[in-house]
Amino acid sequence: MANAFAPAAFSIRQKAALFAGEREGDSGGGAAIAKPAVKQAQKTETKSKTKSRTTKEAKTHDPISRRDEDFEEAPMFKLMLVSDDSYDPVHVVERMCAIVEDMDEDQASTVFQQASQNGQAMCGKYPFERAELFKEQLMRSDPMIFTDLVEENK
Repeated sequence: MANAFAPAAFSIRQKAALFAGEREGDSGGGAAIAKPAVKQAQKTETKSKTKSRTTKEAKTHDPISRRDEDFEEAPMFKLMLVSDDSYDPVHVVERMCAIVEDMDEDQASTVFQQASQNGQAMCGKYPFERAELFKEQLMRSDPMIFTDLVEENK
């Protein structure tokens, strides 16, 4: 058995060629990068995508077109102040300014004077729900202020 630390017999090795032209049969020419013996081929494929645009025509059951056909304007109602001899002018003007939106003291006093002269006067035109709300609030004030709703087209 050989000892791992014992000197081994040296053998003469052949010098390995590091550069082109140092081996037998090389054509010389100096240093060159070694090329592999196997050739590799690269194939490049380009695929192009085409976009196609389709147009969609509106159908009769399309919800967007249905909205336009069924739309109607909300009927407007006139809020009419009915005249009464027992009204206190200051109270009526004050309550009308507080309840009816976009009405100031000058407009309220003008409406009150017109109602006193003609029996009734228009306070404004509103959709039914809003006009009904104003009418109910004026009726609940103490003392009551009488109003009436009249459809605008009639």
